[in-house]
Amino acid sequence: MSPRGTNLYRKGGRAVILAALGLMLAQFAPAQVAGRKGPPKGPRAMGLLELSPNGKAHLIPITILYDGEFYDASAYKAAPVPMALESGTVYEAVRTGVSQGLFTVSSALQGNNTWIGEGTWQSASALAAAASAAAKKKEAQSKKAPEPIEGPPVLRRAGSPKPPEPAQSAPAAGSNPAPPQAAPASSAPAPAPVASAPPVRAAEEDPDRPVLKRGIPSPAEQKKPSSAAAMPSRGDGKKPVASAPSASGSNQFIPAISDGDGPDPRPYTDDLKPEEEEKLRKKILALAAAAVRARAVLLAAGAAAQTSSRPATQAKPPQPSFEEVQLRVFDLSNSNEPVLVLTTKARMPARPNAAGDDLQYIVTLVAREDIYGELHKAFENVTDNQHLDVLPRLELVDAVDADGDGRGELLFRQISDAGRAFVLYRVIGDRLWPLFRGTPGP
Repeated sequence: MSPRGTNLYRKGGRAVILAALGLMLAQFAPAQVAGRKGPPKGPRAMGLLELSPNGKAHLIPITILYDGEFYDASAYKAAPVPMALESGTVYEAVRTGVSQGLFTVSSALQGNNTWIGEGTWQSASALAAAASAAAKKKEAQSKKAPEPIEGPPVLRRAGSPKPPEPAQSAPAAGSNPAPPQAAPASSAPAPAPVASAPPVRAAEEDPDRPVLKRGIPSPAEQKKPSSAAAMPSRGDGKKPVASAPSASGSNQFIPAISDGDGPDPRPYTDDLKPEEEEKLRKKILALAAAAVRARAVLLAAGAAAQTSSRPATQAKPPQPSFEEVQLRVFDLSNSNEPVLVLTTKARMPARPNAAGDDLQYIVTLVAREDIYGELHKAFENVTDNQHLDVLPRLELVDAVDADGDGRGELLFRQISDAGRAFVLYRVIGDRLWPLFRGTPGP
């Protein structure tokens, strides 16, 4: 073999060794890097719980995951009621991965081509109080009855007479009291009636039809501390946070999950120090300012093209002013890599004799911070109040585990002139991948 051939063989062998080492490292990588063991099967339903200040609630169905595919929950297996709104289905409301309570569907209503589930709501605090009361009652019933208290012992000398026994009421003169008769063995008291178990739900016409979390808990679930509720509350071992009505008295919107065999929820909030959050806020507002300026230049160029044949000036627009700034920071994959979601409105400073100065820009921006503290823009949606017919705006609902793999996804509400719909995204690297897009409706 020539020296050249030997050199090529050595290079090829080195490549094989590096490939084998890479395969070994991939096998021992953490679960969040290597991915989940297998695709989720479902069924796993997700809805949006609307909770009013007076405690009443109803559910808006969004998606159902089955066999790895997302379907519209308002139409999936509607015969005629959608599967997501069948009576007895239990949903667990989770705010940023923390359990808020349970909602049990009792009926479904349809209007304006939309479905809404009515039912009963039990907050996490009410479930905890019921479980505590049940535990105290069980503990009280398990205690033995106290033994009768006897008097102090009496010392007697030898040959002293015994104390007289308590006198019994003597029968009246001339009466013949009948001696007490023992009750016959056959007249034993009848046992108390035993409460019958709740009726089991009748089998569906299709025995292979998947079912969501039902209202009748299994024997294993009845042993859990929260078995006083219709379905045991699941959590991450921490004390659940009750969802109190907002100070403004407006309705609350909380994602809700129904899954008979899903993972326990975990929080997706990323706790940052105030100085760290302020630093991230400045960085992502700088990205938002660049996006608004680019949108302003595009609109100005279009307006100039309609009014004149001269090209628009390339002067850099001034800095926009922001209002209603909302910044949410999540740790979606438990990897200590913050994912930032900014929703805000902006206006450009007024310019003399300029068109479009009354525009209000609406910005939704998602960015990820790497280990070096740099922000990478993963998603950008910039529209304005005059172009919602062609470019809808997005409102962040919350981070929620829609597919049951333990990672959080981002749920948005899409609003346009055509109506409203829900959009579900997964953050992968520096991109947002759409998992589900609903049909716009009222």
